[in-house]
This record gives sequence, structure tokens and C-alpha cells, in this order.
Amino acid sequence: MSEIPETANGAARGVVWQSSPPGSIYDYIRVASFSIGPDGLVDQWSRRAAELFGVSAEEARGKDPVEVFMPAHLRERGHRRVREILDGREWTGLVPFHQPGEERPHGIAEMYVMPSETGNGQRGALCIVVDVRALRRIETDLAASQAIFGQSPFGFLLFGTDLTVKRTNRRFATVFGGTTDDHRGRTAYDYLPHAEAERMTAALRKVLETGEAVTDLEIVGAAPGARDRRHWSINLYRVHSGSGRPVGVAGLGIDVTRRHNAAREAASARRNLALLNEAGARIGTTLDLQATARELLDVAVPGFCDFAAVDLYQGLLTGDEAPPGRWGGSQDVGYGAGSAEVRRVAVASAVPDTPVRLGRQRHTGAASPDVPPARDGEAAEAGNAGEMSHGEMSHGAASQGTGTPGTVSPGPVSPGAASERAAAPAPLAGGACGDPAPIKVGSVHRFPFNSPCAGALRTGRPHTVPGPDGSVVQSTLVVPMVAHDTTVGLAQFSRAMGSEPFGERDRALAVELAARAAVCIDNARLYRREHERALILQRSLLPPGDPEAAGLDIACRYLPGTVGSEVGGDWFDVIELPGHRTALVIGDVMGRGLRAAVAMGELRTAVRTLAQLDLEPAEVLSHLDEIARGLGAPGGAQQSARGHKSRGPELSEVYLATCVYAVYDPVTRRCTFANAGHLPPALVEPGRAARLLDVPPGMPLGVGGEPFEEVTVELPEGALLALYTDGLVESRDHPLDEGLKAFRTALTGPDRPLEDVCDHVLTTLDTGHGEDDIALLMARIQGLPGDAVGDWRLPREPRSVGRARELARAQLTAWELEPLVDTVELLVSELVTNALRYGEGEIRLRLLRDRTLVCEVWDAGLVQPRRRRAKDTDEGGRGLQLVGLLSAGWGSRRTPHGKTVWFELALPGGEGAAEPTVDQLLSMF
Repeated sequence: MSEIPETANGAARGVVWQSSPPGSIYDYIRVASFSIGPDGLVDQWSRRAAELFGVSAEEARGKDPVEVFMPAHLRERGHRRVREILDGREWTGLVPFHQPGEERPHGIAEMYVMPSETGNGQRGALCIVVDVRALRRIETDLAASQAIFGQSPFGFLLFGTDLTVKRTNRRFATVFGGTTDDHRGRTAYDYLPHAEAERMTAALRKVLETGEAVTDLEIVGAAPGARDRRHWSINLYRVHSGSGRPVGVAGLGIDVTRRHNAAREAASARRNLALLNEAGARIGTTLDLQATARELLDVAVPGFCDFAAVDLYQGLLTGDEAPPGRWGGSQDVGYGAGSAEVRRVAVASAVPDTPVRLGRQRHTGAASPDVPPARDGEAAEAGNAGEMSHGEMSHGAASQGTGTPGTVSPGPVSPGAASERAAAPAPLAGGACGDPAPIKVGSVHRFPFNSPCAGALRTGRPHTVPGPDGSVVQSTLVVPMVAHDTTVGLAQFSRAMGSEPFGERDRALAVELAARAAVCIDNARLYRREHERALILQRSLLPPGDPEAAGLDIACRYLPGTVGSEVGGDWFDVIELPGHRTALVIGDVMGRGLRAAVAMGELRTAVRTLAQLDLEPAEVLSHLDEIARGLGAPGGAQQSARGHKSRGPELSEVYLATCVYAVYDPVTRRCTFANAGHLPPALVEPGRAARLLDVPPGMPLGVGGEPFEEVTVELPEGALLALYTDGLVESRDHPLDEGLKAFRTALTGPDRPLEDVCDHVLTTLDTGHGEDDIALLMARIQGLPGDAVGDWRLPREPRSVGRARELARAQLTAWELEPLVDTVELLVSELVTNALRYGEGEIRLRLLRDRTLVCEVWDAGLVQPRRRRAKDTDEGGRGLQLVGLLSAGWGSRRTPHGKTVWFELALPGGEGAAEPTVDQLLSMF
């Protein structure tokens, strides 16, 4: 343990106790102590003395140390020295000693003896002893280590506990090229083929975990730029610190490189390495730009500097993709001159009770306007730039007020310390970038053109600015934050008076810290842009507004994931089918990001295309499965059918999807489901609890090889059908079973509007986790009433054509649709005549009235009608042309027992097809 005085304004306020870190020099050098009383005899004996001299405290107390431990020929001189010391003189020297019962000297001790005084005023002595052999052993070990490492013809690597290269020697660099710094942080995969790297990594992990050395491990590979294969014999063993803590794995072999100079200022290198390691772990933990800036300051203060601030371009924070604003000329002096607009997003200070300022803007000439305040929620609230009391600072920051930043390990920082520092007024060096007017956190401002801050932003190079006279700031490093050749902002690091000045290594470290933060900020910006574009794309592919369908009341919701998670591939769709039927679709593409959104759009388009063919649900999913596999293979569906040799793992994941496809018939109130690996639909029947439908979950789309099953369910009037994605019922904190149970509970309840049901579900369930997209499609069953359906069966005889016209006229008259009678009679005659001429079996005529009028003619024939253009000399062949010309739409579909030919007409008063012109009618002949 060590105690570090905590001072403020020169007055001691207490001590901070700290344990010596593992690997301390005292783990190697044992320092012993004992004291001599006024009578020249030992009166106190430390445990270290007992270990060094081999004598316990009980045996040593009351003994004459000269007689017990010194050789006989030196005892006279020893007694003389003791008398001099008891007379008040200090003494330092080397003394041979032996253990009791031995004649030969056991060792040589370096002793520092200082006079002391007892409680009653008598003189004594305090002796500090170090075994000289330990010092010589360390010198020898260091010399041997340097000789082996620096002069060995064999390659040497030191891997850390994370299995990355921490140190190499020169021989390794001659084989693999570059400098020792180039190899720092690499892994075995950067040097060896994959298979050999797997063996090397497995061996490293085994040595690190078990401590058993591996010898003569043969590794085969090629050096960069060389075509010949080389073999290396590698010996691996685990290395430890002086306290016995494993610190990594050493590898000895041929053709390895040398690490950079191991003797480089150990304290500074250790601090810089620790800071960089900490920066890698703490900076960029979120995709929030301002949070990343605050994380940079949490790392830099107080370990690297005493004060710091970060300014980011305003356009970057507002999402503007345009380059930063123009620079004013050197003669411009107004507020608009200088840098583009930047916003102060974070500040930090480690000096309590000190009103310090840095990074101010200068306005020469006309008075400058007020700095615009921070927007709500965009930055921490900042008070007036003034003094910060000691109570506002965290314990760790306050204890680092002076001295060399980073040389003393700070105490534990409270969880709120970072936010406290970020909310403080900007404690930056006055005069570094302008006059001493304060800049509040969240304020939007500009740096004057000739200021070092503006120069750093222009050139992309750091500047060192000395502190002004009378300021607590000694100097400031102004470092542009550059990522991928793009400057995103500016970081300022300042040290207080009394701290170590910034050196070249500090300058390089500051650039590295700023660059790491800049890369994280730029990544967050790029991710935000991709997230927004993917979200726009995904929303554009979803059904606009509230979909409408015959016999269904529909409500839907889509919630994208948060900014911290990429856009998923959730989608839903409502597709109108012939016969007032409706296809309900919901799906989830496996994967995230823009590719997932694009894949979702492709699959949704394929679903709509297949739906227009009026296939059965299972058949739709089978075709969709083939399409999904074709999308994931470069050669399309045919290449996918042959195999996946050229298909990468990324494509394989993106084009896997789950989907539920359901077709609802409002006449029969029957719904046919097919499932491709998706969560089962939920059904709430009136007066009953919600339940999950037993729909067999087939394989996800894109897997192939398995058929899909269909399930037909008759839905009661007023029932509620819910389709959803896994983001609604599953998260890290809530497993799937709990989510499904909560979902069923939320659906069960009194009848209420469907929109309210959707809102209630989203409010009740844990939908704020933001881990995944959420899609919810709900439909309330409202079948077509019996008086809206006309259904007749006709015998297969010529007079059925006239009978069909009579039935159609009577039904339309009953529905008060007289304006459509003539058109319907004509088109019904054409379809029934075709059924008699080309079809088979009994003929069925059905009229359906909802938002439009649909007429269907059924027969047992399997041959689908095909529209063609009749020649001028043909007497027939114009019936289907006439149907297509007079109707709003027409088509045919297969049924389990034949086919159905249908046409659709708009109701009177609605927006229907325009009446055909004379030229259109004559064009058929």
C-alpha cells in the first residue's frame, strides 16, 4: 500500500491509499528494516529482515547486530560505527553478513542507518537494508534479457492475453517486412494461411490457459512478397509478472521481427499504452456522436491532460451531407469570418476550484451577436462559465489537479463523473483561439480565421498553443479530429501549470486519441446516414396509409429499430385478389442494414407478383423460396438449384427470410394459411381468449428442399386476426415464451376499435428496446353479407346463356345497379358462352358486390382462356377483347375443380373505367 497526499491550495486534506500495481519493483527487491535501541541492541525487527537474515523477531530482539551478523574481523569497525550512529551521525555502506551458525558470509547488504530518538529522549538508530545480490541479479537478468532479445538470431514474439502481438524483434521484421510498430496489434491470421493460423491460435490459447509450454511447433507459410513457402519452428511459453500474474505468451523461432526499443521511457510508454487500450475499450461504445465526444474526454481527463473540450461541425450534427461551410478571408473580421459553424459538445476539467477557460472566439470590430443556445436534448445543460467548486468534481479528477497527468493512477470515478464534467462550463485556455469570452456546452460558434483552432481545422495538423500570462493553463494542444481524410471537429487538450509540458510523444498520442474518436464519430455519421436511407427505403416499400380490403377492417403498425441498431427486414402487405379476396402477408428478412431492406423490397415485389397469379398460399411460398435462393446466388434461380458454390455467407444470410402468407375469402369467411418459418398468427374469437393458430412452420425462405403445408380456418364474424414479427414479442430481457404470453394477454379484452387495439398492444408490450424492427398487421373479420352475394348453378346447355342474363339483370335490379345491367348482360353472355364452348362440367355464375362489382363464371375445365387479337377475316375471337375493353379488370384463376373467369366493374358514382370510344370498339374488327 502507498499513500498519496491529496492537497488543495497547499493544505493537506487527507490521503488516498493505493495498492502497488502488479509488477512493482518491490516484487523483485525486498527491502528490510530494523531499529537499534540506546544500548546498541536490536529492539524492533521487521518481517522482511527475518526473511533476509533468516532470524525471527523473537531471536533478534535484544541481540547485538554486529556480534550476530557481521564476520569476526569486521566487528570492531562495526561497534565503532554503531557508537558514531548513536552519537547522531548517519551512515551508508555495504556490509557483509552471515546467518547465525555460519562462518562464511551469507551475502552483502547495502545499509542506510539514520539516528532516531526514543520517547524518553534517548538516541537510537533505524536501519534500512537491501540485499545487494538481488540488485546484481536484476542487473544480470536485464543484461541477459536485452542480449537475448536484441542480439538473438532467432525471431521473438510476445503475444498479449488477447492473443495479439505486443512485441517483436528485428529478425522477425526482416522476414515479414515493415517496422516493429507495424506488427503491433496483429494476430496470427495476418501472417499465416488460415489453417496454419488456426493451429497457431489454438496453441497460443492452450499455453495461456494451462501454462504448459509448446516446443517445436512447425508452422508453414510465406513471407510478404515471397512466393516460396517457409517453415518456422516455434517454441511457446507463458510469461508472468513479478507477482505471478500471466501477462502473455512468448514465441521463439526463426524469421520473426523485433519490437521497437524496449527501453523507451517506461513510464511514458506504459501510460500511453494504457491510454490507448482504454480508448479502444471506452470510445465508440455507442453510435451517438456527442456521447462519443464525451467518452474521449473521459479517457483524456485526467490521465492525459487537466482540461479538454470537443467541438464538432454543426452540419455533422444536423445530418447535413454538404461539406463544412466556407472560410472567410483573412481580412474578414465579422462573426461570419473564420471556421464553419461548430458546436461545443463536451468539456472536462480535473482542477477543482479553478475558473479556467479555453477555446474562445474572437470578434474584432463590430459587437458580436449572442451565441445561440443549445437545442433541447442535443447537449448537456451548461451554466454560466465561472468557477467550479470542489464538490462538483469527481474524486478521481480532483486528485489529479497538478503534476504530470497520467503519472498517478486516479481513484475510482463515480458513474456520474463524466456527465458532471460534461455539464460544467468550458474550462479551456483563454487566448488559445480568441478572447476569454466563455463558450457554453451546446453553443454554436465559429473560430476566428487567424486562430490556431481555425488553422488546425483548415490544415488538418495539430498546433501547440502556450497558455496566456496569469492563466492556470500551461499549454494547449489543438488537434483536428480527422477520419478517412475528413475533418469532423476539433479537440483541445490543456495542462495546468506545474504539469509536464506536452512533448512530441504527447502530441502523437493526442492525434491518435482524436483520430480514434473521429473514426467512431464518422462511423456513427455514416451509420446514421445508412440507417436513415434504409429506413426511407423500407418505409417506401411498405403499404402507404391504411390498407383496405373487402370483408376486413385492417390496422397496421411499423416501428423501426433505434439508431443503435441497424434497420431490419420486417415487412407486411395487404394484396387485393380477384373475387374480393385478400392476401395478408408478413415477413422478416434475416439480416440488417441496407442490404436487408433491399432484400425485403425484392421479396415483397415477388410476393405481389406471385399473388397476382392467384396461386394457393403453399404454392406462393414454394415459388418465393425459389426466388429467394435465386436472389442469393449470382447466377439466379438456376444457379441456386445447381448449388451454392459461389454463394458467400453474407448473401446466404441476407436472403433467408420468414413469411406467413394468408388468403381470406369474405364470402365463406375462410382463411388459408401457409407458413415459412415465421411465428404463428394469433386469433381472438368474440368472447374468448386469444390463441395461436396451429400453422405448421415450414423452413425459412431461401433454404429450400421442403414443401409448405396449408391450413384453412373458418373465422367467425367479428374475430380478430393478428400477424406480427419477432421484434414485438422477443428481446434480450424478455424471452420468446414470455413475449407470446404477454401478446395474447394484450389481445384479449373488451371489443374496441382496431386502431386502439394496435396502440394498446404496442403500449403494453416491451416495444421500446429498439433491438429489432416491429411489424404488426391486424384484421377484424367482417364477411360479405348474404344479400351482397348472388350465386347460381347452370346446366350445360345453350339456353343457360339467356338464363344467366336474366339472373344477372334481376340481381342488379335488386341491388339498384341498373346503369350496369346492359354491360353486365353482355359480358356475362360472353363468359358463359365461352364456358359452354371450351369448358367442361357444370357452370356456376356468381355476382359479388362490395366496393366494386365482381362477376365470376366457374366451370370444370382446366384450359385457361387466352386473349388474342382476331384477324380481320375472323368471325369470332373478339369476346375476351370486349370483356377487357368494357371492364375495369378481368382474369382467370385455377380452382381445385377447374377454373374461374372473372371481370370487375366500378359501381355507379365511383371512379371506374371510362366508356370505350368508337375507335376502340372498331379496333376489334
